[in-house]
Amino acid sequence: MLNVVFPPATVDEWKQKAEETLKGKPVETLSKSTYEEIRLKPLYTKEDLENKIVSEFPGYEDYRRGINPLGYATNDWKVAQTIPAGNVDEMKEVLVTSFQKGQTAISFELSKDVLREIPAILNGILAAYPFSINAKQYQADLLSLIQGLAEENGESAEVSGYIGLDPISLVATSGSLEELAYDQWAQTISEAAEKLPNLKTILVDTTPYHNGGANAVQELAIALATGVEHVQRLTEQGLSVETVLEKLVCKFAIGSNFFMEVAKLRAARLLWSKLTEAYGVAPELRKLEISGETSRFTKTKYDPYVNLLRAGNEAFAAILGGIQYLHVSTFNEPEEYATAFSDRIARNTQLILKEEAHLKNVVDPAGGSWYIESLTNELAEKAWALFLEIDEKGGIVSTLQSNWLQQQIAAVKEKRQNDIFTRKQSIIGTNIYANLQDQPLQTVAQASDAKGEGAIQPISQERLAQPYESLRNRAEQLKVEPAVGLICLGALKQHKPRADFITGFVAPAGVKTVKSEEINSFEEAVAFVEGTPVSHYCICGSNDQYNEIGAQFVAKLKAQYPSVNLFLAGSPENEAQWAEAGIKEFITVKSNCYKTLAQLLAEMEVES
Repeated sequence: MLNVVFPPATVDEWKQKAEETLKGKPVETLSKSTYEEIRLKPLYTKEDLENKIVSEFPGYEDYRRGINPLGYATNDWKVAQTIPAGNVDEMKEVLVTSFQKGQTAISFELSKDVLREIPAILNGILAAYPFSINAKQYQADLLSLIQGLAEENGESAEVSGYIGLDPISLVATSGSLEELAYDQWAQTISEAAEKLPNLKTILVDTTPYHNGGANAVQELAIALATGVEHVQRLTEQGLSVETVLEKLVCKFAIGSNFFMEVAKLRAARLLWSKLTEAYGVAPELRKLEISGETSRFTKTKYDPYVNLLRAGNEAFAAILGGIQYLHVSTFNEPEEYATAFSDRIARNTQLILKEEAHLKNVVDPAGGSWYIESLTNELAEKAWALFLEIDEKGGIVSTLQSNWLQQQIAAVKEKRQNDIFTRKQSIIGTNIYANLQDQPLQTVAQASDAKGEGAIQPISQERLAQPYESLRNRAEQLKVEPAVGLICLGALKQHKPRADFITGFVAPAGVKTVKSEEINSFEEAVAFVEGTPVSHYCICGSNDQYNEIGAQFVAKLKAQYPSVNLFLAGSPENEAQWAEAGIKEFITVKSNCYKTLAQLLAEMEVES
């Protein structure tokens, strides 16, 4: 076997084999478009990278393959599970316990109560681990406290990691331009640079845009535009370009499209390297440190344990993409707090990828893939074009003030929602394979932080599943259990496929189905309707049966029961005749599931 050489296969030979599997269909039918308007091909080869410059080694420009030559083997990513700002008295104990269980960075949410207890919380661990904190409006107060503790303990040089702030992301979520106090922020950064020289304080936070529905191209372009805004505004306040770049960390949320997310992180480093090259700084300052967190946008409150799988997929993509800090969300994240169980499982997700999957030992496992390299290039090109468009419109702040950026993100979000409404995109346990016995996580409504005159339109922070979750909530408020009767025509094998389809179609709204026995006559249908106290029925059968019974079957049923609402599973011949006879809607795989179910519940609410 050592001497066996396999003959090389041409692209045409690969296509031929694929088309044999597709039973003659052209391989191009496997292509699909993404929300980034990138057309994904079914097959990528080295020809896709012809005339493209791709860095050959990690740790060297353009840094797409990572900022360290040996990857995680010498510079491991930090397990930065963020502790919620809940019981402040227990936070120190939770932190210490977390370190014993694999945590490698100090990361917690901030509040006024937490700030008051910082000396007690950080006593003894201040310099033991790097920080990974998005301090938001509390940054100046937190840094002041840490500076005092560090000077008192003689640990100023040992404090590392990042305690960052991105005032523009605060503007995007709060709608208040009061957050843009660059003069005060520059003073905070300068003091921290002097007293805590190894701590980073400048953040480019793209998570609000991701959680608002943005695609990967928009996230990358916004990151570049925000970074440029920080550089320009802070240098105007007297900071050097070198200081700004040295103190900067970029934060991304990692979504569910695995390869797109890997390519997004790689493209971020590539673009940042090219952008900062224009400032004439040394190559070392062109390296982009990235903090990642698994997406809030993709999580659900129904069938919540599926969130474990989603977070694991997203964490895997983040690590292959080359992050330096990572927070994996708990499966009950929509509840806004973590239990001891959910917190441990989330942390162990990282530890399994690190220790059992050995990802810490492999240098850039995604490097060299023709698909990922091509996707990285396409993302970078599209993001650069959008960045230039933002720049032409006056920059990130101007496009937020004019509402242009919000409109661009809203357009992508609308496409995402339309796809889940029509079930082109699946959310397991929510719009497909919904479990009617599921008990949801208990979530609370989020209040808007928008304030002040002339405030911009804030980017709403929502989860993609929320419209369907609202339907389930409406169903739970009904006085009677919502149900649809299924009039099953003919033998089991004739009606079962469509009866099962309708059962799955209505379940996302918390609606159950009541199936009839085999119905072979109009009289049997009448008997089922008489004995089933529901107001909505769906006829399920094969096309041959529909042709056999004809629209007159529906007309007779409607004449006898004028108040019932009749649906039909599938799309029969002469739809107009069936509609005229009394069919309210034809339910098919192309139907708008959300719209149909919303109308169904609205009618049931009136009846109850």
